[in-house]
Amino acid sequence: MSEGEDEITGWFARQSKLTAADFPIGIGDDMAQIQLGKDTSVLVTIDMLLDGVHFDLEKATVRQVGYKAMAVSLSDCAAMATVPIAAVVSVALPKGFGEKELKQLHTGITDAGDKYDCALVGGDITSWGDSKPLAISVAMLSRAAGNEPVKRSGAKVGDNICVTGSLGGAVRRKHLEFEPRVKEAIKIARMVTLNSMIDISDGLSSDLNRICRASRVGAVINSEKIPISDEAQKSENPPSSALNDGEDFELLFTLSQAECEELLQKWDGAIPITQIGEINDTKKMRIKMPDGVIKDLEVKGYDHLKGGCEL
Repeated sequence: MSEGEDEITGWFARQSKLTAADFPIGIGDDMAQIQLGKDTSVLVTIDMLLDGVHFDLEKATVRQVGYKAMAVSLSDCAAMATVPIAAVVSVALPKGFGEKELKQLHTGITDAGDKYDCALVGGDITSWGDSKPLAISVAMLSRAAGNEPVKRSGAKVGDNICVTGSLGGAVRRKHLEFEPRVKEAIKIARMVTLNSMIDISDGLSSDLNRICRASRVGAVINSEKIPISDEAQKSENPPSSALNDGEDFELLFTLSQAECEELLQKWDGAIPITQIGEINDTKKMRIKMPDGVIKDLEVKGYDHLKGGCEL
C-alpha cells in the first residue's frame, strides 16, 4: 500500500531547505508564507481539481466547476484567516471543450472571486486527447488580515475545539456551491486569539488529525455536539457522514476555554459556531459516544493518494 497524503507531505517537508526567515510558513499548512521584505509577506496556495474525483461533469455544470475550483482555494485563505488577493488558473481541456465551455468556466471562477475581491489575473490553457478528464488548477495569493496567519500547528493542551456551520452530506449539493468562510475566519481572528485552524476539506476526522499531528497533541470530541447537516441526516449513518464525508469547507479551530466562552457569547454571525471537544496531551484522537463510552476516533476521511472518488 502506498503512503498516504499526510505521510508524503511530511516527507517533502523534511527534505525542505527553506529558512524560517524567508519562508515563515512552509510545506504542510494550508498556505505557504513568503517574506518579501522586512514588513511584507505574501501567502500562496494551489489546488488541482479533476473530473471524476472532485466533480462529475455528468452531474455538474461547467460554471459550477469553475466556481468550486476558485472557492476551494479561497477556503485555504479562510483556513489561515488571510485576505485573498489574486489568482491564476490553469486548465487542461478534454476533447470537445471550446470557447463556449471556457466562457462558462471563466464565469464560475469570477463568480467566486468577485465575492471576496479576489481577481483572476492570468493562467494557462492546454488540451489533451480522447478520454482525458477536465483538470483545473488554481494558484492563489493572499495577505495577512492584521493578525498573524493562523497555522495548524498551534493547538495547545486545554484548548476548546470548535467548528462553523454543519457537517456531512456535502456530496449531495453543497460541494459545488459552498461559501468559503473567508469573512467569518477574519472576523473570528479579530475577536479572539486562535491557536490553530484548518478548513474541513477531507472530513472532520482527517482534518482534526492534521491539527493534532502538527501540534503534537491529542483530542477528544463529543459525538452529541457535532453539528450534523440536514443532508447528512438523510444518510444511513449521519454521525459517520459528519465525521468523514469531507467537502464541507467549514472552519475547524482551537482556542483557549476563556477565549471560546468569549467568542460564543459575542458571536453574532449568521453562520453558527459549535464547541465540540477539547485538546489534550495524549497525542491520540478519541470520541465520546452518546452512552458515555470514550473510544479511539479512526481517521476515515478522504486521502488524495489512496484512490477512490470523493463523489
